Amino acid sequence: MTSKRNDTGNDAMESLYPFLYADSSNIDAVLDQVRASTTAKAAEIDELRQVIARRDSERIARCASDMAERFAAGGRLFAFGNGGSATDAQQLATLFMHPDGSGSAHPDGPDGGFPALPAFGLANDTSVVTALCNDVGVEVVFARQLAAFGGKDDIAVGLSTSGNSDNLVRAFDEATRRGMLTVGLAGYEGGKMAELASDEDGKPASIDYLFVAPSASVHRIQEAQTTIYQVLWQLTARLTAELSPRIQQNTVEVTHVPRHTG
Repeated sequence: MTSKRNDTGNDAMESLYPFLYADSSNIDAVLDQVRASTTAKAAEIDELRQVIARRDSERIARCASDMAERFAAGGRLFAFGNGGSATDAQQLATLFMHPDGSGSAHPDGPDGGFPALPAFGLANDTSVVTALCNDVGVEVVFARQLAAFGGKDDIAVGLSTSGNSDNLVRAFDEATRRGMLTVGLAGYEGGKMAELASDEDGKPASIDYLFVAPSASVHRIQEAQTTIYQVLWQLTARLTAELSPRIQQNTVEVTHVPRHTG
């Protein structure tokens, strides 16, 4: 059984990185394959980013404007996802909290004077996550946290490559019930998240803004999503500073557990 699984894994790896399994005695041929593979992947993500820019640039700008209004009103951002998307959610939260890597805004720094904004990654607290998964179920791991911490001025951002994660679906439903602004990032054709972003069945959409990276490659999807939330952060931070200049002068104390705004 183990041997069969290993063979399957090796076949999958070889299909993705054939040069790793090539005849190592012909180093020039291996290097040519590496260069060709790198060039092809760079072309794929470049084209995907252009597709998203052509289709979604105006919606990204509107989303950033709505996010800035929430932050200016005292709102906070809650980001969540599973696996690699949890890591991306943590990075997204870090961008808003620490725009220049130090947590402060410097006009001459690399962040251009962007304010530090309150943002949290809901997969970060292992005690809360494991308690909910063990005692209730993984499907509520984000929804329960939003129910406890989320308020009408807050923002919920969920990331998924497939768009089909049940715990994201429940989280968006809970965020909508609490009046939060909801933003989704998905891949492929959007999966279940695409259904949540549509109000065709008469039910109000529970994702206000959904940005789909139309690709079947998890790698390209996550690279494209990184670009989307980087742009969202830059636009949102700039607009928030314009709406509420005092944010740059005031130090906002953020505790480990976000306050409940009911």
